Amino acid sequence: MGRHIAIVDDDPINLKIAGKMLAKHEMKVSCIPSGKALLSFVKSNRPDLILLDILMPEMDGFETYEKLKAYEAESGIDEIPVVFLTADSDKQTEARGFDLGVDDFVRKPFDPDVLVKRVTKVLEKQAQINKYHKEATTDKLTGLLNKGAAIEKFTQLVRDKSGMLMMIDLDSFKLVNDLYGHDMGDEVLISFSKIITKALGENDVIGRMGGDEFSAFSVSVQSEEELKAVTEEINKSLVGRAKELMGEQMDIPLGASIGAVKVSGNAQEYPDMIKLADKALYNVKQNGKHGCELYVAGSEAKISLSDRIDLRSLSMLFSERNISNTALRLSKDDFVAVYRFVTRYIMRYSKLACKLLFTLDKGTNTTDSEYVTACEDFGVHLEDILRKSDLIMRYNDSQYFIMLTDVKEEAIQHITDHIIDKWIKGNSDVITISYEMELMKNEEM
Repeated sequence: MGRHIAIVDDDPINLKIAGKMLAKHEMKVSCIPSGKALLSFVKSNRPDLILLDILMPEMDGFETYEKLKAYEAESGIDEIPVVFLTADSDKQTEARGFDLGVDDFVRKPFDPDVLVKRVTKVLEKQAQINKYHKEATTDKLTGLLNKGAAIEKFTQLVRDKSGMLMMIDLDSFKLVNDLYGHDMGDEVLISFSKIITKALGENDVIGRMGGDEFSAFSVSVQSEEELKAVTEEINKSLVGRAKELMGEQMDIPLGASIGAVKVSGNAQEYPDMIKLADKALYNVKQNGKHGCELYVAGSEAKISLSDRIDLRSLSMLFSERNISNTALRLSKDDFVAVYRFVTRYIMRYSKLACKLLFTLDKGTNTTDSEYVTACEDFGVHLEDILRKSDLIMRYNDSQYFIMLTDVKEEAIQHITDHIIDKWIKGNSDVITISYEMELMKNEEM
């Protein structure tokens, strides 16, 4: 069945005639006997077009139209196009209708061709408007509302409805782009959007505010317990989907942090409420991420003066008691921050560095257990043989990424050969080692 048309007329014969004409063109028709019945009908049904008779008892077409539009505005729902049905040829009637905003008029008694053509024309026009509206308000990657449309929608909802306003951040997302590329990052964002949509209710509104930041207005989540349950569901689903996309060995600490505030709907303002949700989100981020917090009045963090420290004590606290003679081995999260800092330093001060990626494959007669142990031991070998200023990151079970900082170009091959030769002398052929090398230097050098 095609488009859904609601016909409103107190004359059952007119309803029957118009209904048959439209049904022949594969349109679904709902026949409604009064304006009051229409207002009740649209609360649970959204027809594509309403054919509304002007002359009806109790509530005429003009009054019905005004109440319909008021209801749509109050509810924050899209307007349904309306075509007036009338036997009146008075131009003032038409002028009044068009001033109100009706889309067209159809004369009674009905001419089948005219009725169908006018209905089709209005539907086509509305479809085009809907297309342009969707393009202007939709985030192209995720299909959610874009930032501008989301703020506009949230502003209206916060003023008029009770619910929960949420700020949702995707934690550690930048590592996906850095390690797997932007195409994979897009796949994660698309999946995350679907996960949020599924976790929240069908009447909840979700927007992508930019990058890995999202917001939502939920009428389905009403309590802190429900917020926690939704957050747990999102985080569990996200990790599962990420491993489907990037493999079971994916160990990026992906997760979602959610800050929320309850909204009463009593003419509150969106900017005020989103600031409170942001405060709650900040607290989540400060306390380990991958969780949620519901803002409570008076829960803002207070500045503590009791734990202040002097510079000498702080230096002693941060200094190494027993300075290690090994290279610095970092987790992926920590490595990314240090890598970027070192890269900026190299470019700024015209230093030379080198990136090395070692890949370890199982030897011909090596068992799985021996291979696992050898891969672990190779990391220790790197720590021992490299300088204290070099950086090491284990990318996965069988690959190590190294940054040789402030190194001479003629020494790089010697260092690489030394790493491999020393390993082979002590470990025979339990693994085979291959590597990739790339210099890092300021182009102006």
